[in-house]
Amino acid sequence: MNSETIYFEQLEELVESFPADSILSRTIYQDDSIKTILFGFHPGQELSEHTAAVPALLHFIQGEAQLILGEDEKTAQAGTWVRIPPRLSHSIQAKTKTLMLLYLLLDD
Repeated sequence: MNSETIYFEQLEELVESFPADSILSRTIYQDDSIKTILFGFHPGQELSEHTAAVPALLHFIQGEAQLILGEDEKTAQAGTWVRIPPRLSHSIQAKTKTLMLLYLLLDD
């Protein structure tokens, strides 16, 4: 690997524990074109309805969550991948202990 390669063998190992009373949010990579944030949720925790100015990608690593994407309601589980266009209102509520990666596409 060269000096610009970033490698995580097991993303779960970046999370020592999930805080019981808040959502874990840890930026694991950022450059001029992308910001990658690892989120951890306990059951019942949620990101309330919001929008983003840039396209976003959600990749669920473990657990199950309920997604609201505009007017649509979806269930996400380990392996679910979602692209959210700019300014689409969305929210996430964990049904089980959930680990998710958020990619913000900064130069799209």
